[in-house]
Amino acid sequence: MIKSQVKAVVDRCFEKGLSLSLWSEKLRDRYTVEVPKHEGQGDFATNFAMVAAGIDKQNPRQIAAQFAELAAEEASIVDRWEIAGPGFINIFLKQDVWTSVLPVIEEQGERFGLCEDGKGKKVLVEFVSANPTGPLSVGHGRNAIIGDSVARLLEATGFNVQREYYFNDAGRQMRVLGESTQARYFERLGMENNFPEDGYQGSYIYDIAQAMIDKGGDTFKDAEVEVFKEHAKNAIFKEIDATLKRIGIRFDSYYNEHTLYEEGMIDDVVNTFKEKDLVYEKDQALWFKTSEFGQEQDRVIIKSSGEPTYRLPDIAYHREKFRRGFDWMINVFGADHIATVPDVLAGVRALGYDDELITVILYQFVTLLRGGKQVKMSTRKATFVTIDELVDEVGTDALRFFFLMRKADSQLEFDLDLATKQSQENPVYYVQYAHARLCSIERQARELGVECPAGEAVDLSMLQEAEEYGLLKTMADYPQLVAGAAMDLAPHRLIFYLMELAGQFHSFYNKHKVLTDNVDRSQARLYLCRCLKTVLHNGLTLAGLSAPERM
Repeated sequence: MIKSQVKAVVDRCFEKGLSLSLWSEKLRDRYTVEVPKHEGQGDFATNFAMVAAGIDKQNPRQIAAQFAELAAEEASIVDRWEIAGPGFINIFLKQDVWTSVLPVIEEQGERFGLCEDGKGKKVLVEFVSANPTGPLSVGHGRNAIIGDSVARLLEATGFNVQREYYFNDAGRQMRVLGESTQARYFERLGMENNFPEDGYQGSYIYDIAQAMIDKGGDTFKDAEVEVFKEHAKNAIFKEIDATLKRIGIRFDSYYNEHTLYEEGMIDDVVNTFKEKDLVYEKDQALWFKTSEFGQEQDRVIIKSSGEPTYRLPDIAYHREKFRRGFDWMINVFGADHIATVPDVLAGVRALGYDDELITVILYQFVTLLRGGKQVKMSTRKATFVTIDELVDEVGTDALRFFFLMRKADSQLEFDLDLATKQSQENPVYYVQYAHARLCSIERQARELGVECPAGEAVDLSMLQEAEEYGLLKTMADYPQLVAGAAMDLAPHRLIFYLMELAGQFHSFYNKHKVLTDNVDRSQARLYLCRCLKTVLHNGLTLAGLSAPERM
């Protein structure tokens, strides 16, 4: 919020200099206002003079001097401008600018940090979309938390968000699921069985088979594989749904893959490609000319067996997203999709749609560590760790927090020992403890009879310590942080922000007493703490985390 005000001042100076022919129109929207990396370089800095020098071929320090002269005429929030180095302009704000954020936080409360940047735009966030062939594993968990957090950020910035789960209930993996369940069913009945070589070996398959026996005895012994597939699919998805609800994730819609087949959408895509001469037959398979869309080689979309590869239904599904009128479509995929994403986007372009309206978040997989050693995982052999098992061990808050501690495209090492520590070594505990500590300060103040009046009755000039100003600056940055994280689909930034803000508060608390002998100072610091608690609460809630009052 403060940064936008500073940018407005810089923009006015640019316009004034433009009217005086000091620099050219080409500079418009080319310069930036940023927070300096080092202390002593101002509250903000602008590269205006450096950019102007490059474009207009002038001396940057001369331009900086002209800019500073114009800026000095501005009655604004700026206390002084300093020229540094080859021509950087450092900006120092008046002290009361930073304290002005507190009444805004007090007034807006839970709305502080929200905006309407995305108002009127319809966004589809597709995430999880795990095949219903087994319980959700740790990898699915990272997908789920990233997707949900992206959706939360977009909603916080005004977008009309729809969360969707693509229910992949067709194809070879579902047939193998049915065969695996049928074999376990026969095994439970003591009958001869042929367990598929690549079948699903988890104990959950035994549970599904036993449930079928409990329900109907041996009445399914002559049933087709399709019957076993349906029983398994329904049982597994019921468990998936319960797991997702447990970690605070909901969906607005589910899209079944079999719909694409039943309603002829797969055939329609193939026919469209044929009409555009974008497919050909080779080795009894049907190939899509992805090479005409920048790919190194063409891709098979229908195998020689007549079965589509997963590229084809994915292309059909994305066409349906466009037909449903979304302005922006976001997919959260594992890194193993990296080779197929360009093919699907090529298919979208081939169908006449703008693939730039599709954004794909590719996340790296998760490594679980216990005692410094990796916990092995394998889905088919069922030696994997499920989300439910992870929640049982570390809790939902730690699960969400740790999954968001790294950028999506970064490898994530999930330290189980650290996640369960009840100490400030644990980053989620560290942040939540800051909120709990703020609540404790308010309780202590009430017990001592120290009131924290409304903002207009507080002498904010009492806030003069460097740690106090550090908190004020970070709190003021929260709205911009949320907006930027939303537009860049970067929920990890919210976690980084919360850790920074909590760290600043703990440092302040360890150095300064909130409740002092000076009533005015006590009230000012109580007011600061109350507003800080609001920002922490808003951030934790936006991340899907609890904000405990006691720990």
